[in-house]
Amino acid sequence: MKHTVSKQDFALLVRQNAAQVIDFACRLLHSREDAEETAQDAFVKAFRQLDTFRGEATLLTWLLRITYNEALNRLRRQPPHTVDISDMHIADTADDEAPLNREERIERLEKAIGHLPPNDQLLLHLYYYDDRPLRDIAYIMDAPANALAVRLHRIRKRLQGMIKTDSNEQ
Repeated sequence: MKHTVSKQDFALLVRQNAAQVIDFACRLLHSREDAEETAQDAFVKAFRQLDTFRGEATLLTWLLRITYNEALNRLRRQPPHTVDISDMHIADTADDEAPLNREERIERLEKAIGHLPPNDQLLLHLYYYDDRPLRDIAYIMDAPANALAVRLHRIRKRLQGMIKTDSNEQ
């Protein structure tokens, strides 16, 4: 059954969800301008594909899935970049250093997360920062929830390894 949505109704949908959609895209793209363009593309695609929305997830989750795919398409068109982790200082302090305060630990962790691939960063943000359930994340990322749980575990291990490597280099 084809849904008919007025321009006013769709404009309301955009106003209610634009900030979340742009922030979501920005997490993957690390550029506000690219995120805004991606969000616009996602909303246009959502409008054109509104008849495919079956209510399997919330409307916002469905919009985020479209945004996720649009952001990935944009990332595929960009040249790959390499990351130098030699300047990372995210480990706990050595015995002869003063302990880090909470803000410093958070800052170092966020810096380390910034060196992860965009998909891993997004998964961490959705799960830990946005407190989204795995089933919603699975829908957005089009991946099985149990596979994402394993991936989260591996990402945490990878971060620990990055921290350990960095502390051994100091």
